[in-house]
Amino acid sequence: MDRRRDLLRTVNGAPANDTESIARVVAATWRIEAAKITAGLSRHVGDFGFAEDLAQEAVAEALAQWPHSGVPANPAAWLTTVAKRRAIDTWRRRDRFDERIAMLAENLDDGQDGSAGALLWDPDSIDDDVLRLIFISCHPVLSRPAQLALTLRVVGGLSTEQIARAFLIPVTTVQQRIVRAKKALARADVPFELPPENERSERLGGVLGVLYLMFSEGHVAASGPDWMRPGLAMEALRLARITAGLLSREPEVHGLVSLMAFTAARFPSRLEPDGTPILLADQDRSAWDRSLLRLGRRSLQRATELRDSRGSYTLQAMIASCHAESESVASTDWQRIAALYGDLNRVTPSPVTELNRAIAIAEANGPAAGLDIVDDLAAGGTSATLHLIPSVRGELLARLGRRREAHAEFERAASLAANDRERDVLLAKARGDDRDAVGRRGVPSHPRD
Repeated sequence: MDRRRDLLRTVNGAPANDTESIARVVAATWRIEAAKITAGLSRHVGDFGFAEDLAQEAVAEALAQWPHSGVPANPAAWLTTVAKRRAIDTWRRRDRFDERIAMLAENLDDGQDGSAGALLWDPDSIDDDVLRLIFISCHPVLSRPAQLALTLRVVGGLSTEQIARAFLIPVTTVQQRIVRAKKALARADVPFELPPENERSERLGGVLGVLYLMFSEGHVAASGPDWMRPGLAMEALRLARITAGLLSREPEVHGLVSLMAFTAARFPSRLEPDGTPILLADQDRSAWDRSLLRLGRRSLQRATELRDSRGSYTLQAMIASCHAESESVASTDWQRIAALYGDLNRVTPSPVTELNRAIAIAEANGPAAGLDIVDDLAAGGTSATLHLIPSVRGELLARLGRRREAHAEFERAASLAANDRERDVLLAKARGDDRDAVGRRGVPSHPRD
């Protein structure tokens, strides 16, 4: 909401003939309103890829016109109106002047006084079009990487270059994924509609999974020079909040928002000025974002009010809440966290969840108790490719005074880690540079926290 107000202030203050200022206004408009514009166009033209092409053409026209005509009162409405007119022009060229044109032309006349910028549109309202767009972007005919790329592009408004930078993949790869995704949707003749009620829960799971993947990549990057990408994580939180607003009766949506908010609240204290990670035990908790903590509490309460049985995201949010409400690592209710991880492992079993449970048990009952669980995971072969297992095992061994074994585990974890910052921390532990800190910190609250 505040971002839209900022945009309006920017728009009102942008002079005509200032090409650079106008370009920034166009970019800001597209960044904030891309999902609504594309969603609205998709509903009218019935073709997702065509709608995005029309929107891009409207953006190009804005860049050409606004420096001379000035910025319209409602830039997003202007772009949508121009895009609809381009659709009519295209259909005329295709000799398909049928009832769709009449329908669209009638719509163009609704609520405007003859100028494109005067089209009535409340920029603060969110209608079902955006929700339809999110569900289409996460349609099961698409692979998870394709869903992610398409969601970031059409719902998040990120460019292919920004997506490529976020996931450290070539721009051409992103472009190919998006193009193939559009073709797959067209081949499947996916309608611009919400899925039927009986399919919505399953489809919603895919939507939330994509948003969670986005957030996780922003929280701790899987690879590359930076430990975290806060911008990507906050974009995922924004989209999750939109989804929660549109599906307010779905408890897991609120659970995911709560989890993201509690986690993002720690961002201000997670990095040294030079980008070095600061683990939870060493973070300045007074720097945590209080507004996000409040959002986390509200969303968690909403999730638990809607359903007695707790889903994966709600359980993780409850764990995050335990950390958020504690004054220090020492005063954290580790027994409750261990129990919650046990519940989570029954809902969505995974080696990482079990590893988290081992960490909580180590804090509650001592490192030897946690090490038994980690040893079982390692014996199962999970540690062959997952650097988190030897990382946590090294911490527990260090706390038990088994330095030589800890050294070997830290080195093995470093050899498996793809993130440069994380590898540096592990190598420092292997060298013993962090020897005092290991004893003070104990183990991290999360393998990558």
